[in-house]
Amino acid sequence: MSSGKVYLVGAGPGDPDLITVKGKRCLQQADVVIYDHLASASLLRHVKPNAKTIYVGKRQGAHTLPQEEMNKLLVREAKNGRMVVRLKGGHPFIFGRGGEEAEALAAEHIPFEVVPGITSAVAAPSHAGIPLTHRRYAASVGIVTGHEDPTKPRSSIDWGKLATGVGTLVILMGVKNLPRITREIMTAGRDPKTPVALVRWGTTPKQTTVVGTLETIVEKAEKVRIKPPVAIVVGDVVKLRDKLNWFETQPLFGKTVVVTRTRQQASEMVQRLAALGADCLECPTIRIVPPDDWTPLDVAIERLHIYDWLILTSVNGVDHFFDRLFTQGKDVRALARVRTATIGPATAKRLRQFGFASDIMPATYRAEAVLEAFSKEQMKGKKVLLPRAKEARPILPEELARMGAEVHEIAVYRTEPAREDVDLLIDRLKRHAVDLVTFTSSSTVKNFVSALAAEPLERLMEGVAVACIGPITADTARQLGLTVHIEASEYTIAGLCEAIVAYYAG
Repeated sequence: MSSGKVYLVGAGPGDPDLITVKGKRCLQQADVVIYDHLASASLLRHVKPNAKTIYVGKRQGAHTLPQEEMNKLLVREAKNGRMVVRLKGGHPFIFGRGGEEAEALAAEHIPFEVVPGITSAVAAPSHAGIPLTHRRYAASVGIVTGHEDPTKPRSSIDWGKLATGVGTLVILMGVKNLPRITREIMTAGRDPKTPVALVRWGTTPKQTTVVGTLETIVEKAEKVRIKPPVAIVVGDVVKLRDKLNWFETQPLFGKTVVVTRTRQQASEMVQRLAALGADCLECPTIRIVPPDDWTPLDVAIERLHIYDWLILTSVNGVDHFFDRLFTQGKDVRALARVRTATIGPATAKRLRQFGFASDIMPATYRAEAVLEAFSKEQMKGKKVLLPRAKEARPILPEELARMGAEVHEIAVYRTEPAREDVDLLIDRLKRHAVDLVTFTSSSTVKNFVSALAAEPLERLMEGVAVACIGPITADTARQLGLTVHIEASEYTIAGLCEAIVAYYAG
């Protein structure tokens, strides 16, 4: 068997969005992914389903796999003809032992590539509002390890030259040795009043920053019991943090938000909330599955020419309807004489992607508003196709029928409980590590409460805010014993996020 290839990929400093385009592409194509503790686990969502993933994280005092065994693992997987991604936090060649892994591969004549990543030495200070260079403060930067190879007979770091020879010092993996490091720097001649910043979990919603000086930072670090991973920044550039602290001042920074949407649909909401500084915990309480029987829809698709209206109430409804239309060998021309109505801008936007503009899109995004819009239409004797969720509220077909329409309501998808992340959710709630739970439909509420049925709901939700996308969802939440703190006035993901920001601002 011909040898495979290894890609030493820098995962970036913690924020999964900071991986490079090439790094993401490597993950998508990999047969095997071997990843570190400091590489965000959410990056594994880019990995194809049949790929093998191997965790080899190293924490202080707990190494999953010794480095020598790691090298052998890379060689073995590559020799089996696989494309291997070695996913390493930060940059593979900056204190990541990527050089040693590359040497092991070269010795076995295994082809490899290095895909650079954004190092935390640069990113963590940037997210703390500290530029490493500045015309007024620093024209040079030194990046130093605070944890050298313990087998070396003596340190190779010349603090005497670094302390005063470099404008800004960035020290990685050094918080455990902070007292010795600050003492060495001051002994070598750096002013004890020099500002110092400690940035923990830089670029992530868990980021915390402690600021002091060379002579005070040890006491401050001990007071807050700061632990790795920490980037230490020494230099006058730290003074700029007061003006440039952009990341930790975001409206939802430090808030842990549970997103209960289906995993396939959560991305927009997660991206919006993360951009506002939130730490999003994806715990889908529902999954979307096909109907038990496609026959009713197939029959309707064969007779599309008889319908006057097609009403679509969700993005899922649009997707499932058109997927089946194409599966049946037809295309959008089959809808040439049919008028369309949608509930909500997201549904209308998805419909436009298939080449249709909505003839009716009500001002508010609920079934009652659709009925109000149809009150201006002559519906007597009109045939209406309504493909939607099996569990949808009955008000829309009932009221259209009262107007004289002949409504063919067809289930094109159904929801069922998703429980794979329930244990994680319960653990977080018990530890009071959740600030907010979001609901975007009544079904997400029902399945959330059902998933927690074995635990006392009131106790689990103590101190946790609840946000609902609209009044129907909010009513369901109240009926099931939840206190609703936030209700969006615009029933969209964007509207819900705006309401959440307003709640915390207030």
